[in-house]
Amino acid sequence: MDFNALHAFMEVARCQSFSQATETLFITQPAISKRITALEKTLGVKLFNRINRRVSLTEASRALLPRIQAIHSEIEAIRRYAADLSGDVSGILSMGTSHHIGLRRLPPVLKHFNTAYPQVQLDIRFEDSEQACLAVERGELEIAIATLPAHIPSQLKTHTIWTDKLQIVTAPDHPLQQQSSVTLPALAAYPCVLPSKDTFTYQILRAALQPLNVELNVHMSTNYIETLKMLVSSGFGWSLLPHTMLDASIASLDTELRLERQLGTVTHRKRTLSNAALAMLSTLEKFQDQPTAAMDSNVPAKHSSF
Repeated sequence: MDFNALHAFMEVARCQSFSQATETLFITQPAISKRITALEKTLGVKLFNRINRRVSLTEASRALLPRIQAIHSEIEAIRRYAADLSGDVSGILSMGTSHHIGLRRLPPVLKHFNTAYPQVQLDIRFEDSEQACLAVERGELEIAIATLPAHIPSQLKTHTIWTDKLQIVTAPDHPLQQQSSVTLPALAAYPCVLPSKDTFTYQILRAALQPLNVELNVHMSTNYIETLKMLVSSGFGWSLLPHTMLDASIASLDTELRLERQLGTVTHRKRTLSNAALAMLSTLEKFQDQPTAAMDSNVPAKHSSF
C-alpha cells in the first residue's frame, strides 16, 4: 500500500477538500486525485463523494480512517527509527504552528535550524493553535509550536518558550482613550472584535471576566490576528492582542486586566521523537524568551492567525 496515497487520503479527509489538501501536500490536485484513485482501486471501495465540488467521506472511508491513520503513524515511526539508528539528524519533520507564531517568532529559529541541520526536510502545517495541538494528539504531527491550552490533555506534553502579554487595545481616537483608567463595566459597554470562542486566547479573556459577571458585546469575530488589528484601528471596537502587535495604529488601555498567554511546544507523551524533532526542541530552547521577529509587511493579513 502506497504511503503517499495514505497521506493524501488523510489530508483530503481532514480538509474535506482536494484543493485545500494541495496546500499541505505541496502537489497538484490531479496528483492527489491520482493517488486517491489508486488507493480506491487497492482497497476496492469508494473513499469520497464528489457532488457539486463538495467532498465528503463515504461510509467506508469513515470506517477505514482510524486504521489508515494508525498504519500511517506506524510507517512514519519505522522511518524515524531507521533514520535515528545512524544518529543523523535528517528526514522529514512534520510540525504545525499558527501563522502569527510562524511570522513573528519562528523566522530566526528556522534560519538557525536550517543552517545547522540542512538534511532535515520541514513539513510545516500553518493553522490555528487549537488545530495544531489536536493534530499532535491524533499523531498527525510530531510537534506543534502554538499558543498553549490552559487545560492540557493528559496525553500531551507542553513546554513554554515565549510569554505573550495580552493588551486591551482600541483605535487611538476611541472614546475610552480619554479615560486614564478603564473599568471593566465601561469596557463591556463598547463593542469588541475578538477571536472565535474556541480559541485559547478567547478562553483566557472569558476566564478572567467570568467571575466579574461581565458580558461582552462582540461585534465581529475572526481568528486572523492582523484582521483584528485592522478592525480595531478602523474603529470597529476594542480587542485583545499580544503586546508585540502594538504600533501607532492602535493604542492600549489601562484596565485591571493583567492577561498573558504562553507560546511553546506541544508533543505527545507516548510518541518517540525523531532526532530531527529533538533537534528542533533544542533549537527552540536557544531562542526562549527572545524578542519577537519583525513581520514581513508583504504578507497578507488573512494569513496571520492565533
